[in-house]
This record gives sequence, structure tokens and C-alpha cells, in this order.
Amino acid sequence: MMDTLETIAAYLRNEPINKIVLSLAIIIVGIIIQRLLIRLVVRQASDSKTRFRWKKTITYSLTIITVLIVARVWFEGISSLTTFIGLMSAGLAIALKDMLADLAGWVFILWRRPFEVGNRIQIGDNSGDVIDVRPFQFTILEIGNWVKADQSTGRIVHIPNGSVFLQPLCNYDMGFKYIWNEIPVMVTFDSDWEHAKQILQAIADDKSLPLTADVEAEILKASKQYLIFYHNLTPKIYTSVAESGIVLTIRYLTEIRKRRGTTEAIWEEVLRKFTQEKHIALAYPTYRVTPDSSSELLNFQPK
Repeated sequence: MMDTLETIAAYLRNEPINKIVLSLAIIIVGIIIQRLLIRLVVRQASDSKTRFRWKKTITYSLTIITVLIVARVWFEGISSLTTFIGLMSAGLAIALKDMLADLAGWVFILWRRPFEVGNRIQIGDNSGDVIDVRPFQFTILEIGNWVKADQSTGRIVHIPNGSVFLQPLCNYDMGFKYIWNEIPVMVTFDSDWEHAKQILQAIADDKSLPLTADVEAEILKASKQYLIFYHNLTPKIYTSVAESGIVLTIRYLTEIRKRRGTTEAIWEEVLRKFTQEKHIALAYPTYRVTPDSSSELLNFQPK
């Protein structure tokens, strides 16, 4: 093809009208190829976002190639084959910048393995379970968003591979296959908070992840690969004070995909136990009215 183009360009070098005709022919051929490729992409790609990206890529690429070929016909200064190939390569690199970044991201994913299929990850604002990895994008089954406690929304999200270079990446499964969960329980200031703390500790010990040999093996494995040290893996209750009451926060270790289930089990047991206690009451935002303030409210006249 390059030899044919050289011959045509040499023959038409001193014929401006012929150059115009040849340039128009090249442009028309470029438009036809562009439309054919776009039509093919529309048939093959089911995702509208993928179709849009491919349309832009094809349009930019063929536009740059067409301009370079037309310039080769008109200007003798670009007669060198190496110069032509260099300019075309530079144009393609600019036009395919996003796709090249996605390919580089794919190589990085295969080489460094920041995640694998089956891992639960968060990248930027997107969280989910990885279900597919391809040269230009990886796919996750979304969790969270409007659904609470990291459960699936049912949506499939396609993310460009180049995002691994631009967005923070969190992997739930890599290193340590368990996560810490916290449940704040607020009791009133008048409650026997120390007894409530003892009840919550017993519930957490019963409902949380037992420290089996498998868990200890995971901890040992994680400490060898990463700088991860946990001195205390048993459930613990932390005490703090808020405006409406005393906050007793249950902190415990759980499996990644069982956070909501353990939260429900612990809350149900808390409600059962607290119902049996006369000196423990769950707190909520309240207003206390004193005699002075009540008289002020009674004497208040709206304007």
C-alpha cells in the first residue's frame, strides 16, 4: 500500500487538480470506512457507554489517518516513509490515549494482581464483586449505593482498566479476609450503662466470629505479606458520650459478606435483652422541659 501511495504521489506531484481529486477520494474512502466500523461496533457492543467510546475512538483515529495521507499527497516534505510512519504513530497514540491506558491497566492487573475475579473491591465511588476482567475494562457486581450494609444492588458496572492508575483501590479480600464492624448502641443517661456494657459484651462474644485455627492462619499469613498487626481480635465495647445519651459501640470481627447478617443478629439480641432490663433504655433525641422553661412556653404569644 505504501509503494502504491508513493507511485500515485510522484505521478500527481505537479498536477494540483489531480491532487484535489485524489484528496477528495481519500476523504470519501475514510468516511465510508468510518461509518462501516461504527455500524459494526453498534451491532457488537451492548453497552451504550462502550459504543460511545468506540465511536469516538474510530472517528478520531480515522480522521488523523486521513489527514496524514492527504498531507503526504500535497507536501513533499513528508515524503520520507519513516517520518510518515512516525507522524501516524504519534497521531494514533493521541487518538487512542484512553484505550492505551486501559491496555496498560490490564497488564498491571495481570502482573501486580491488585484484585482478581471474585474479590470485593472499591475503586473511587464504585464498590462491588469483580466478575470479569478484559483487556479494556473490568466488571463488578455493584454493592452499597442505595442498598445498606454492602449488599448487592443487582447492577453491573463496567470500569475502564486505566482507572487503577487514577483512583484509590480498596480490596476487601486481599491480605486479611475479615473486616471490623461497629454497631453503636445509645442508652439514656439515666440507664445503668455499666450493666448494659456487660450485656453487650456477652452478646458480641456469642454472635461474632469465633477465633478458629483458620482465622489465626489468615492473620499469620497477612502479617508475613503486609505490615498488619492486630493485638486484640476479640470483640470489645467502647464507651463515649453524645448529646442524647451514652454510646456503647460494639466492635467485632466478621467475614466480609456477613456484615449485615451479624449486625441483624446482634441488634435482635440487644432488643430482647434490653426489654428485660428495667434500668436500661435506648436513647433518642429528646427535649427536657423545666418549670421555668414551661412557663415561658405558656406565656409565649406568636406575632
